[in-house]
Amino acid sequence: MKKRVYVIGHRNPDADSIVSAAAYAELKRALGMTNCRAARAGNMNPQTEYIFERFRTPAPEYLPDLIPKAEYYLKEEALTVNEDTPLWNALEIMENENLRVLPVVDPLGVYKSMLHYRGFARYVTTHINPHRKSMFSVSIDHVTEVLRAQPITLFNRREVAEASIVVAASYNKFFIEHVDGMNPAQTLVIMGDRLDLQRYCLERKVRALILSHNYVLDADLVALAEENGVSVISSPYDTSSTSMLIMYSAPVGNIGDDSVPLIRLSDPIRKIREPLSRVPSRCLPVGDDEGRVKGVIFEGDLIEEPHIQIIMVDHNEHSQAIEGIENYRILEVIDHHRLGNMATRYPITFINKPVGATCTIVTNLYREQRLPMKREIASLLLCGILADTLGLKSATATDVDREAAEYLAEVTGLDIQTLSRELQEAASTVNARSAEELVAMDMKEYQEKEADFSVSQIETNDPDELVARRDEIFAALIKACTGKNLLFSALLVTDVTALDSLFFVVGARPFVSALAFPRVETLRQEGGAALGGGIYLLKEIVSRKKQLIPLLSELIEKAGV
Repeated sequence: MKKRVYVIGHRNPDADSIVSAAAYAELKRALGMTNCRAARAGNMNPQTEYIFERFRTPAPEYLPDLIPKAEYYLKEEALTVNEDTPLWNALEIMENENLRVLPVVDPLGVYKSMLHYRGFARYVTTHINPHRKSMFSVSIDHVTEVLRAQPITLFNRREVAEASIVVAASYNKFFIEHVDGMNPAQTLVIMGDRLDLQRYCLERKVRALILSHNYVLDADLVALAEENGVSVISSPYDTSSTSMLIMYSAPVGNIGDDSVPLIRLSDPIRKIREPLSRVPSRCLPVGDDEGRVKGVIFEGDLIEEPHIQIIMVDHNEHSQAIEGIENYRILEVIDHHRLGNMATRYPITFINKPVGATCTIVTNLYREQRLPMKREIASLLLCGILADTLGLKSATATDVDREAAEYLAEVTGLDIQTLSRELQEAASTVNARSAEELVAMDMKEYQEKEADFSVSQIETNDPDELVARRDEIFAALIKACTGKNLLFSALLVTDVTALDSLFFVVGARPFVSALAFPRVETLRQEGGAALGGGIYLLKEIVSRKKQLIPLLSELIEKAGV
């Protein structure tokens, strides 16, 4: 598959991070990198939502992480074969396309099984065995298609049913005994121009009479075939070739190896290594959430570079980057923060300038390339600059930011002061949402030591306003905790200005008693004698995944709950 380049900002992204990703991806596409797309490493806050909604621009794709997944290693779209396809046709596809395997799918493209040569060999040894009568599933249409035969009479032509093959060599008591000992409805008889044998088989009402060497029936025998409901077809091949090809006319859906599991595009590589090592062909089909096949991944694919590459914006440290970024080639970094300790294997484009917003850098890159900006992109960039510099009033704002903002204001016709006020109002709207919405917002459930719990997270510039609403937030947490019989439910309120957090929590008393954080408030209206809780100050803790959850896991283990 074609390599995909993600332009992405840091975790828990702010407006500058997401906007700069969207605008820079647009710039790269305009410069010819058509496979470049914007992404975000977290949910958008109300201010960022306001920006994209106001200017009617799709938000960048949300990536919860970049842990290596199956889809990142697929080389190309897979050829598939419908389960109703005759085996011979499927083998021709494999031969012509030089394929080791061929996924078998239903009419909707949903995976059913895998055709591979080992499975085919098993089919041959099972069904072509001179020591016992072999049965195989086939339809008259399948036989006609594989033989390229001329139909004479056809009955129940699409029905797939078990059948056995009899080659009529001579009219004697042994042939009669053989045919009489079989179920006529399951018998396919191959013969040449022996009229006596033709009549006998038609009178026995065999399932089908297959004439070799392009032989046809006399008119009276055609009438007998019509009367007795016997399908008759004329094969262009000799008897030996005809009998062999019929064995290959079984639908491939009956032959594919259904023990080969389908993995999902989103499955992490660590999850698929073990099943890959078990399957005979050392490859697995990969499908979407509906089970539609999207490709085939081979064991050797995992030692090659994934087809994902990264452009980092608004950060330059792995510790701030989306989880899993270390697995991919970084092409560029566009940033305005201090340098971290990031190292790369290859030379990259690195642009780092002491300005107030990454959007300022991206704006000037457009100008340096002499590329016109779409009005929506210019509007987004102006918002990004104003959001990250507090309307150009922050100590981090520079003359370069001011000049870029004025340029964008002229391009868009937007007023800087008015837009700044609107952005500040949008940032504070999260506090106005109901307590149920706050608790449900970005809620994640966890299990640790057989204990289930939930932690939600929001960001605000005024956490004190939520402290004043503690009773209704506690009530929403009690409802979430008791409704799902959780050990505890919590809301992490992150102060985007101070980079600290308040931890609203309601849960079982043994767990709450183990919390050693500074307490700001205590749960007074308890949801039952078994529940306790309160509000705790978590200094310099802003990450739920990397900072808070490991602490909570350790506390759960120590509390023995």
